[in-house]
Amino acid sequence: MMQSRVEEYFQKYYKVCCRVAFTLVKNQADAEDVAQEVLLRLILYQPQFAGEEHEKAWIIRTAINLCKDLLKSKWNKTTVGMEAVSPEERAAFEIPNVETDDTFFVVMELPEKYRNCLYLFYYEDYSIREIARILEKPENTIKTNLKRGREALREKLLERRLLCH
Repeated sequence: MMQSRVEEYFQKYYKVCCRVAFTLVKNQADAEDVAQEVLLRLILYQPQFAGEEHEKAWIIRTAINLCKDLLKSKWNKTTVGMEAVSPEERAAFEIPNVETDDTFFVVMELPEKYRNCLYLFYYEDYSIREIARILEKPENTIKTNLKRGREALREKLLERRLLCH
């Protein structure tokens, strides 16, 4: 019976965990490690949830927290970030379950507060209210971060477009 529960969690949440983790760590291997750690904690601690949305929010919040811990680690501080990877080299990256385009990579270069909101809103289809709950921020902060994130994204895309022409 335990194995079927593990399989259910894996089928239901592994891809979501990988995508959310990737937005923060910008590395497929680290994102997969975080996703596995989230599912391990879910199985080990077996928290009680009010419903499926609460369960999914817990999953995403745990993934975000694990990513932050990873990003603070000494090992991570000595590695190179995604912004150091050339556009030609980016073509070799395969991001789990995310259809990549230039816009996605530009979103990944934005500051975390904008990147998280934009990713959850556009790539995971969460509402502002749900994002506020997941990120533990007021709804107005999420609205502001989405607005400013869109503006920053637009500026970066225009810069790139001007550089290409």
